[in-house]
Amino acid sequence: MPIATVNPANGETLKTYEPMGEEELGRRLQLAEATFRTYRTTTFADRARLLRKAADLLEEDQREIGRVMTTEMGKPIRQAWAEAAKCAKAMRWYAEHAEALLADEEPAEADVRDSGASRVRVRYRPLGPVLAVMPWNFPLWQVIRFAAPALMAGNVGLLKHASNVPQTALYLEDLFHRAGFTEGCFQTLLIGSGAVDDILRDERVKAATLTGSEPAGRAVASTCGEMIKKTVLELGGSDPYVVMPSADLDRAAEVAVTARVQNNGQSCIAAKRFIVHADVYDAFAEKFVAGMQALKVGDPLEEDTDVGPLSSERGRDDLEELVDDARRGGAQVLCGGERPDGPGWYYPPTVLAGITRQMRIHREEAFGPVATLYRAGDLEEALLIANDSPFGLSSNVWTRDDGEVERFTRDLEAGSVYVNGMTASHPAFPFGGVKRSGYGRELSGHGIREFCNITTVWQGACALRGYHPLL
Repeated sequence: MPIATVNPANGETLKTYEPMGEEELGRRLQLAEATFRTYRTTTFADRARLLRKAADLLEEDQREIGRVMTTEMGKPIRQAWAEAAKCAKAMRWYAEHAEALLADEEPAEADVRDSGASRVRVRYRPLGPVLAVMPWNFPLWQVIRFAAPALMAGNVGLLKHASNVPQTALYLEDLFHRAGFTEGCFQTLLIGSGAVDDILRDERVKAATLTGSEPAGRAVASTCGEMIKKTVLELGGSDPYVVMPSADLDRAAEVAVTARVQNNGQSCIAAKRFIVHADVYDAFAEKFVAGMQALKVGDPLEEDTDVGPLSSERGRDDLEELVDDARRGGAQVLCGGERPDGPGWYYPPTVLAGITRQMRIHREEAFGPVATLYRAGDLEEALLIANDSPFGLSSNVWTRDDGEVERFTRDLEAGSVYVNGMTASHPAFPFGGVKRSGYGRELSGHGIREFCNITTVWQGACALRGYHPLL
């Protein structure tokens, strides 16, 4: 089955590629293994120099690759440019900090003496070729937040990107090659999802990371579990956005709009369930709906567009099914809710109220610009609604009450809690979820250590004097 770029703004197929055959895949896996043997011995300074060069090149290419991303998956062009800039920032962050993050650790002197050693160190060593199975929604960022720490740790990368963003996938391979990384350090595998299992079973691949759907995560985790290989999974999210009476309502409603429709609403960490205290529910709902209605939906290549098309016709159909199911169950449509006429896979910013536990949208992720509103009588009910989800990626809380901040940050079941702000990822902070949102962490020191062999180096006094330790 061909791998293709199909413009979601009009449904036009722009480029097609034939998937790689077994011979080419075998060559690339062999190259990755051979490259790792030498690349793992390079210095942090050498790796950092190459990664900084890649960041420089990406900034030079920012407008061009932004247009490619927008054409392939539909995000507004300004957001595409911002994504490229964020990737360059992350590469520079890891180039600067990786050596310190992976420096040898010296346990407490008392513990060293108690073990009978003269010296103990904990070292972080690379694992080898890592397969990254990545999604289309942030086609640069999702890859760079894996590739930058993996390469700085001394690993080599194999990218299986989403099949609707092949040009972005090939650009990434070319970017690292132009920066000076040897050919086998980072390779794009143009393959369908059916080929992933065989690659995961190949002994030359040492670990895997996946960002994507829950079924895809299960499949990768199952195979890697059978093969005893490390995985990191970042799956779906249905993040709560809680608004309490003490919140700055104007600001909370303004940020809520951006939090819901960023990337056309197709973001795992987008706020999706808006849980508002009864005392301020009506006022917030009015401001939020007005903000959603004011957004410009249109050509994503136009700089004043706020919301572009969904990435695929199937994606829009799935979103419509969730909205229609909620409507049949009694939900009120406060704005949007009807697909527009004309070409492209557009769907309007939509707000639903009166959500019940029986509706699919209460328990399934809405991947598009559709928000659900909940009324909570108090903090306890807000927590119950927020945690009543199979997902636990991130969360947002708006309050100026310190006691409420403490309760929410203690009791929300999520990998992140953002107070009086919108969830975002930053290279310095760990990113990941709990429950069905996955496991493991990306970014920060936690992320770079995920694909390292954490090695204890114990040295005894007799060994230091030149005697065999068993004598």
